[in-house]
Amino acid sequence: MSEYQYYEFQAIDRTLTEQEQSTLRKYSTRASITPSRFVVDYSWGDFGGDEAEWMEKYFDAFLYLANWGSHVLMLRLPRGVLPLEMAEKYCAKNSASVRANGNHVILEFQSDTEDGGEWIDENGGTLAAILPVRAELARGDLRALYIAWLGCAQAGEFNDDDAEPPCPPGLDKLSHALSAFAEFLRIDRDLIEVAAAASPKLKALDNAGLEAWVVALPEAEKTSLLVRLVGGTDDHLRDELVRRFRQSRDKARDGQSPACAPKARSVGELLEIARSQAEERRRQEAERAARKKARHEQEEAKRRERYLTDLATRATEAWHEVSDLIATKNPTKYDEAVSLLVDLRDVCIRDGRLDEAMKRIAQLTDKHPRKSGLLHRLRKASLL
Repeated sequence: MSEYQYYEFQAIDRTLTEQEQSTLRKYSTRASITPSRFVVDYSWGDFGGDEAEWMEKYFDAFLYLANWGSHVLMLRLPRGVLPLEMAEKYCAKNSASVRANGNHVILEFQSDTEDGGEWIDENGGTLAAILPVRAELARGDLRALYIAWLGCAQAGEFNDDDAEPPCPPGLDKLSHALSAFAEFLRIDRDLIEVAAAASPKLKALDNAGLEAWVVALPEAEKTSLLVRLVGGTDDHLRDELVRRFRQSRDKARDGQSPACAPKARSVGELLEIARSQAEERRRQEAERAARKKARHEQEEAKRRERYLTDLATRATEAWHEVSDLIATKNPTKYDEAVSLLVDLRDVCIRDGRLDEAMKRIAQLTDKHPRKSGLLHRLRKASLL
């Protein structure tokens, strides 16, 4: 199998200038370049650019796929919507990391497998399915970061007694983008289900609560926010406010019932429960498969019995039909004859007359001793 690598960059918060597009074109004459996208693939050779540098200068998302099993995803967000210290609670290992770059943070997620040999759709589409995760993160939805942290735990990058970070709401009901993100990083579904047991329900934004929060903001801050809004230079202002509102709501909820706050679980605990759950799921699936197979076999046995009962009523005609099929000297008809002989033999076995069947089959072979094709088929069907 030849090597195949796929690179896709997306610019979201701003478009690329013509000069920037010209600069990027120098790295590849065959890449597809638009004001918002750079896509190229290689069956031989390697990418000439620097992914990390391009994410700092030009793009907000990057996806890499290789058919030997490497997956890489990078997302760039303003620090106003995703503070570095918040991201570092979840992303501080090889499989999930974060770094600061000016007013932005750049998240990097990796997944590798030793299996390799993956099929990659050369039309792309993977990044488009995952990209909404960036907007979810910008609005303060941290489920993607927690899922990435699970990937680090799954890869053995923590000690068993290390504690999990805060478990965000809504892990029990992932968006399509989060499901695509988890699949891209190859996160075990049982591990996500186990983690979701401690995840609160995801609450929609309620106007009453939002109004009360806005009213409580200091007047100076309200003025500053309105200036930023009217100025129109802050594309992520709404995302920042939604994140802050969600955080205030979560703090209020935790402050009201601290005794009810779930205790952080250890990495070892999560992995062990996930292993047990996976074993139980496989056991149940095996039992369902066995029951399905048994039902199928019973139905086949009943069908076979009805067929043999019907064949017994026309056995004389069936034996003549066998003779006629053999007389054609057509190999295809030999197959039909042997199949019918097997059925007639089974009728005799059912009725306790196997000797009669074998005697009639022997008479047929005596009558056609030179038909090697027929004799071969009879031996293969254990009729001789």
